[in-house]
Amino acid sequence: MPALDISAVTGLSASEADEKLRREGYNELPADRQRSIFCIIGEVVHEPMFLLLVASGLIYFLLGDISEGLMLMSFVVLVIGITVYQERKTERALEALRNLSSPRALVIRDGMQKRIAGREVVTGDVVILCEGDRVPADGLLLIANNVSADESLLTGESVPVRKIAWADGMPAAAERPGGDDQPTVYSGTLVVSGQGLMRVRATGALTEMGKIGSVLRTVERSETRLKREIDRIVRVIALIGLSLCAIIVIVYGLTRYNWIEGFLAGITLAMAILPEEFPVVLTIFLALGAWRISQRHVLTRQIPAIETLGSATVLCVDKTGTLTENRMSVAQFSANGELCDYDPRDHSMLTESCHEVAEYAILACKKDPFDPMEKALISLQDGEFGKTEHIHKDWNLVQEYPLSPELLAMSNVWRSPDGDRFVIAAKGAPEAIADLCHLDAAAQLDLAGRVDTMAASGLRVLGVARASFSLTGLPDKQHDFPFAFIGLIGFADPVRPQVAEAVKECSAAGIRVIMITGDYPQTALNIARQIGLGDGTVCITGPELDAMDDSTLQVRIRSAGVFARVVPEQKLRIVNALKATGEVVAMTGDGVNDAPALKSADIGIAMGGRGTDVAREASSLVLLDDNFTSIVAAVRLGRRIFDNLKKAMAYVISVHAPIAGMSLIPVLFGMPLVLLPVHIVFLELIIDPTCSVVFESEKEERDVMTRPPRHRDEGLFTRRTLLLSLLQGFVVLAVVLAIYAGALYRGLGEPEVRALTFTTIVVANLCLILTNRSWSDTILASLRSPNRALSVVVALTVICLLLVLYIPALQELFRFSPLSLSDVGICVAGGVLSVLWFELLKYAGRALPQDRR
Repeated sequence: MPALDISAVTGLSASEADEKLRREGYNELPADRQRSIFCIIGEVVHEPMFLLLVASGLIYFLLGDISEGLMLMSFVVLVIGITVYQERKTERALEALRNLSSPRALVIRDGMQKRIAGREVVTGDVVILCEGDRVPADGLLLIANNVSADESLLTGESVPVRKIAWADGMPAAAERPGGDDQPTVYSGTLVVSGQGLMRVRATGALTEMGKIGSVLRTVERSETRLKREIDRIVRVIALIGLSLCAIIVIVYGLTRYNWIEGFLAGITLAMAILPEEFPVVLTIFLALGAWRISQRHVLTRQIPAIETLGSATVLCVDKTGTLTENRMSVAQFSANGELCDYDPRDHSMLTESCHEVAEYAILACKKDPFDPMEKALISLQDGEFGKTEHIHKDWNLVQEYPLSPELLAMSNVWRSPDGDRFVIAAKGAPEAIADLCHLDAAAQLDLAGRVDTMAASGLRVLGVARASFSLTGLPDKQHDFPFAFIGLIGFADPVRPQVAEAVKECSAAGIRVIMITGDYPQTALNIARQIGLGDGTVCITGPELDAMDDSTLQVRIRSAGVFARVVPEQKLRIVNALKATGEVVAMTGDGVNDAPALKSADIGIAMGGRGTDVAREASSLVLLDDNFTSIVAAVRLGRRIFDNLKKAMAYVISVHAPIAGMSLIPVLFGMPLVLLPVHIVFLELIIDPTCSVVFESEKEERDVMTRPPRHRDEGLFTRRTLLLSLLQGFVVLAVVLAIYAGALYRGLGEPEVRALTFTTIVVANLCLILTNRSWSDTILASLRSPNRALSVVVALTVICLLLVLYIPALQELFRFSPLSLSDVGICVAGGVLSVLWFELLKYAGRALPQDRR
């Protein structure tokens, strides 16, 4: 196909683009408006806890207790405020993710190629389109090299349409999308082949997509398995709570002959039992978790991936650009049986044959390359290679034969100024170049030996060939040229720093790392040794993979650590074989052909820097910096998020047990009531920010990356977790009941009994927070790990408790009497004693040997 020459294109200037962006706005469709504060408030008033709170306030008004009713109504305002804060924080986190997930565009501005967010494209921009790209806006193709586009998003037709470059006399735009040989490309459509240069004509709502009101995929709060699990638990607990509430109302009315206070007692119990924190906590944890992961250069496109991260047992990783820096440099040449090491400071070591290899390799490159190996070759002509006999500044590049799945080689045809002579330079996989040159079996065997020698040093190897002729017509295929093989080039691609340490960390965490590459086995095994996959790593090649049936592959893959000479289409077989053996698979990919494997993997990870939009759309995570260490950091964060979520849920269960128990037991046994709605609300104001903010910001456990992955089907509430959570709650209830009964036995008045019991519950609540920060470290050990949110919650709780105990007006509202110092000591001792058993269990090292969280 004709060469894509963009060297003369300058595009818009930065100032012009900024001015257009200010005038036209962002290139995005009108989105749903962010929920307003009034919308959030409207959702709050439909919550059961809110309705129970309002009902309690109305009952107090009916009873003539205006001050108590006003207190509850003020709590209503406070609850709304906390909810609005939490919801807006979640919305901001999701909005940040939406901005990150905006499709990207490669534009030319000020004569320089620049990759920007698709939403920043403006009219007049010149955009480079390549295979696998989403078109960022409507525009005209100025250059089209074999471009075809999938416009099914607009037309419903699945067959790609052929595109041509716009020329004078052609209409500026087609009447509608669809149809071959049109110069117009449309926002949201997909380039399925070729490359081109387009000038943007319309953005945002003015594009064809904007006109028909299509909605682009965004990061949303997906319905997750955890959400379904929590919804089921909430329904069960709510049903139990409503049943007990009805029993309390009836028992209270029949035994104490006061039905209004009976309804009040029933409402109190319902407020104590109802776990309204569960769905709120899950939403906040997953949204803020996705935001935290994005701070580690990993974008979460599908929220359920956060749940799956902690279950990953295998990471299938591309070598180039993920394990290595993708910063290629020419290291070695091979020609006529000679090996020449390349030193950019001293070219004297290169023989004439190696010079020729370098020169033809340069001629086989694109003019403005993106490929790191081509960039390394082009950089050679800045030195003496740019002045040699084969590279002529006045020769014209007239034809490109691109790389294809059928032939992993590309050729450039150069024509002399007089038009009579043609020089063809080809480079590609050595076996493909051997095929082009029609080498016999002996020559191919010799070539394979030389390739193995270079590959064993960890080099990526390309073959180079040349041809020349004097004809006016060009053939359709590269095979029709009389190519002659001239040599090999070896490229060094250094391993990224910290990769070896990250691989070691994965091994300690029970995660296998499998390297997948298109390189030769010797190159791959050399890199495998450098990153710590071990000297005895089993390598399976692409041809061997093709020769295996699925059952054989499932056996062999259990020990494989490297897949070499693999093409993207084979990744799907690798993923499916791993999944068939029970593995939870994370797979990286960047190309169009990687999309099926990314979609099939439990966690598809697309490359954000060099990946195509198709790969990004098929993935659940996007690696913004293309770095393997970022994947490991995301796994660490995924485990931390799930751990902290389990801690928060365990705390919610344990703290509700004493609250519900002290709402129920006094009514059933005819004892003085301890908890009223105002007390429940006070406790909820501690519980809500604690489980949603304190636990979410808690640091990871020491063993977060030294224990095996959790089972993929493990829920938040394993039998052991639920048992220990309930045991915590019932021990607290027993201690509180003991103090309550002791106060009654001492003959204390009801206000003092209530104050003593309530203070014990608050202190025990704070102790539950502290002990549940870690299920492996003691409170004293975890206090060495600061948590600013925890400090704020504890300080505010203590201050508010002292206020309601010792400010007369608040004492009256809470129906308390002041406590003596000795009584406060009893409450503190009771709270500490209620969690002491769990601290001793942790200290002895016997807490949850199998289920640490």
